[in-house]
Amino acid sequence: MKIALAADHRGRTIKEKISAMLNERGHVIVDMGTNSSRSCDYTDVGYLAAKAVSEGKVDRGILVCGTGIGMSIVANKVAGVRAAICHDELTAQISRRHNDANVLCLAADVLGEEVMRRIVESWLATDFENGGRHARRVLKLGLIERGQDPGQFESDCTQ
Repeated sequence: MKIALAADHRGRTIKEKISAMLNERGHVIVDMGTNSSRSCDYTDVGYLAAKAVSEGKVDRGILVCGTGIGMSIVANKVAGVRAAICHDELTAQISRRHNDANVLCLAADVLGEEVMRRIVESWLATDFENGGRHARRVLKLGLIERGQDPGQFESDCTQ
């Protein structure tokens, strides 16, 4: 799998460890930075990785900042990106199975290295449950991106 990696200065060390782990498992890594400990804006590197996912240049993206929040916000501004902050293996699996998340966001200041390794492995190993309510909901996310009301289509919500 081809994976874009990006991190700000707070996530750089973890990004490098994730890169090494993914290389060992045969994945192709596209490093979008940063490769410095100097302060940098998460928006710049996060956008580059999210855009690579959106344009199909990579299969998925993994973004790391202090909390994962900033990277998640910037990635979700890019059309076609479904970024999820995951804090354990279960949220990683659900983000893939139910939401078809194509970008994983991690919190370098909150999670330990071993937990992040397990999250990444679970996230990459989990497939989307394509069909039924999950596919319909992901389709509706695309409608929202295009400024359309998702409620105009089939729904399992009662009002």
